[in-house]
Amino acid sequence: MKQDFYDVLGVPRDCSEADVKKAYRKLAMECHPDRNNGDKAAEERFKLVTEAYEVLRDPQKRAAYDRYGHEATRGGGGGGGFSSMHFDLSEALMVFMRDFGIGGGGGASAFESLFGGGGRRDRRRGHDIKVGLKLTLAEVAAGATKTVRIKSLETCPDCAGTGAKAGTQPVQCGTCNGSGEVRRQAHSLFGQFLTVSPCPTCAGEGTVVQSPCERCGGDGRVRGEKTIQIDVPAGVADHHYLTLRGQGVPGPRNGPRGDLIAVLDIKEDARFERHGDDLVYDLAITITQAALGAEVKVPTPYGESMLRIDPGTQTGMAYRIRSKGLPRLGEGGHGDMHVRVHVWTPNKLSPEQRKLLEKLREVEDAPPEKETGKFWETLRRALGHRE
Repeated sequence: MKQDFYDVLGVPRDCSEADVKKAYRKLAMECHPDRNNGDKAAEERFKLVTEAYEVLRDPQKRAAYDRYGHEATRGGGGGGGFSSMHFDLSEALMVFMRDFGIGGGGGASAFESLFGGGGRRDRRRGHDIKVGLKLTLAEVAAGATKTVRIKSLETCPDCAGTGAKAGTQPVQCGTCNGSGEVRRQAHSLFGQFLTVSPCPTCAGEGTVVQSPCERCGGDGRVRGEKTIQIDVPAGVADHHYLTLRGQGVPGPRNGPRGDLIAVLDIKEDARFERHGDDLVYDLAITITQAALGAEVKVPTPYGESMLRIDPGTQTGMAYRIRSKGLPRLGEGGHGDMHVRVHVWTPNKLSPEQRKLLEKLREVEDAPPEKETGKFWETLRRALGHRE
């Protein structure tokens, strides 16, 4: 049996919309895929809390859910006419990006029409535009401003988007008297009921164009192109979406614009492994640096940083440089840089190096014979082995 959406978010049934949003943000941040290294259980939890949020944040959907329960999301809510809601990961991520400050402030999504939502204005809404946006790790660390050139439909300059020939205007639809809807009464065994549907004459617009514009043919749109600037916040990850409200295709005859959705494609930096906000760097050091200790420079997204290598460092040991990872999106602060050490053994020796190493061999200690003591314990921890 599917878990109750109020229980999923941990909120009471009389909670406010602000309570729903606050609870969702907390839970979504905890189980976000980028914070759980692709853990499938966390991913499923993320999709579930997002589904619960999408229902409870909207008064109309919430009222339907309170009345019919989960049947409201399966089309069985007593004739409510509700749509099925099945989130995949990309859709759940889009909801999260839309409502929590990523890019252009969140736009209308595909979910706005669920549970019968949306009015006459939505039926004329233009299409969304999806573009790919390539980023480097340095741009992720610092944030970036990118520009994209888009070919799309734009408002017709001759009729200013009305679709009507110059000197004329669209007129009120005679079928629906400008309401965009037609209502019909019907009778059944259960009594009289009223059905409401878009007007077939004006397609729900409330007006009709009697003298179409010659340039756009009455649509109000013509082909064009434009350049859009996209501000990318620091700390984003692959599969994130930046939604710019109202930057998509305009609707016909001055209908509202769709959104521009930029899908991020982050190029891997060969120097680092990314784990959420943390970065891992593999550092090769010499035998003498490992034995005697040293100070070395390691790269970070913000320039080089000094790292002190302790005497007796072994292969697999890791050092942490705090706050040299990537920015924490929407939270402030940075992740850490983890430097994983590998002791390099030369495979070719000069005569002088061989002579010195042979002298060292005469006085050096033998390694531990059994997996006991500090050496083996440190190595097991470094390699992730547990008892």
